[in-house]
Amino acid sequence: MGSLNRENTARQICFLIFAILYIVSYFIITRYKRKSDEQEDEDAIVNRISLFLSTFTLAVSAGAVLLLPFSIISNEILLSFPQNYYIQWLNGSLIHGLWNLASLFSNLCLFVLMPFAFFFLESEGFAGLKKGIRARILETLVMLILLALLILGIVWVASALIDNDAASMESLYDLWEFYLPYLYSCISLMGCLLLLLCTPVGLSRMFTVMGQLLVKPTILEDLDEQIYIITLEEEALQRRLSGLPSSVEYNVTELEQELENVKILKKKLERRKKASAWERNLVYPAVMVLLLIETSISVLLVACNILCLLVDETAMPKGTRGPGIGNASLSAFGFVGAALEIILIFYLMVSSVVGFYSLRVFGNFIPKKDDTTMTKIIGNCVSILVLSSALPVMSRTLGITRFDLLGDFGRFNWLGNFYIVLSYNLLFAIVTTLCLVRKFTSAVREELFKALGLHKLHLSDTPRDSDTAKPSANGHQKAL
Repeated sequence: MGSLNRENTARQICFLIFAILYIVSYFIITRYKRKSDEQEDEDAIVNRISLFLSTFTLAVSAGAVLLLPFSIISNEILLSFPQNYYIQWLNGSLIHGLWNLASLFSNLCLFVLMPFAFFFLESEGFAGLKKGIRARILETLVMLILLALLILGIVWVASALIDNDAASMESLYDLWEFYLPYLYSCISLMGCLLLLLCTPVGLSRMFTVMGQLLVKPTILEDLDEQIYIITLEEEALQRRLSGLPSSVEYNVTELEQELENVKILKKKLERRKKASAWERNLVYPAVMVLLLIETSISVLLVACNILCLLVDETAMPKGTRGPGIGNASLSAFGFVGAALEIILIFYLMVSSVVGFYSLRVFGNFIPKKDDTTMTKIIGNCVSILVLSSALPVMSRTLGITRFDLLGDFGRFNWLGNFYIVLSYNLLFAIVTTLCLVRKFTSAVREELFKALGLHKLHLSDTPRDSDTAKPSANGHQKAL
């Protein structure tokens, strides 16, 4: 009876957490969703269904991000208070169940819900059938079946080419036991490769992003003079706009954009002037030092993990199982070490998202407030789901944490390949170091280019990262 009550309490708490994540995800999506999409017709119903599916996917992504930190902190709590009555609902079976649910919902969103939302949004119904919701659902289901056949065929051919033996060929006909785990393993590998590309860029980009959000110290600067100059420029642009005829549409649009950029720069200068001395001279240096410390610790942990991989086979992500949840601490520093691991995991996730949107390839994915189409929202939700699902695998592969991957996350075949894991760690350490060196030596390189007369060739990207660069239409600098 007591165990049944504990299971019910655990289910209620998990459902409450997911409900909170769903509500937060709904407010985030509606903040960016284009308001013109809210009609009262058939398209409105389609948009609403796609919105709910996208919200569910974003909530699952948030749950996948919180999965590993929740497991680490639960292990430390069970180790510190093994007989506490109020945490009896927190046990190993609950943690395993959450990992299995995260894997199940990630597969469901990635292979069913998000493709359905996209095809349902783009569908119009087959020719000759009566237009309506049923016709659009029918077309969407047909497209999903064709997509499933295509993907399964590609997986079958890829599996046959990689492992061409009789046992493997027989197992290919088992859909649930082989196809889906193999397909999700490939998606996880792609997600980890995407994190390998985004995270080093994001780690170096975080310094620029925080520099834009915080107020920099005022050193040898006259803010009053700068505000006065920018005010004169704003007034000159306004006079030019009022004097141009309406027929010159191109010049008017260009001047309006320039005026908007001047207003944004003026607001930044006024904010710097109003900021207190503590905010200017203490918060900004402290945050920059904190970012540098976190980045350095991440690189050091990866370097230590490379050494462990060379001398100890248990350092492999798919190595021997640990002592179990609540039996031993995963860090030599106990609760402090576990807290540090959680901070680094969240820091890597934020950096990967920043790096993802900083890449030119995904620059068009940046959502705009009240002006993002549902198609772009679906693309963003899928991208974040892939990144968040691969985050626990990347954290364990890089040695950020020693917590064993549970459920389907620990069954990926490539996690047992020594050369893949070692190459992943080496690439992460090298690329992150190169990005940081490039970031902190940009000013020196710029001066060298000027001294050698090479600045006219535009070999340096420093002006794009500077605060004087003109922001884009949504107020962010998208270029690296």
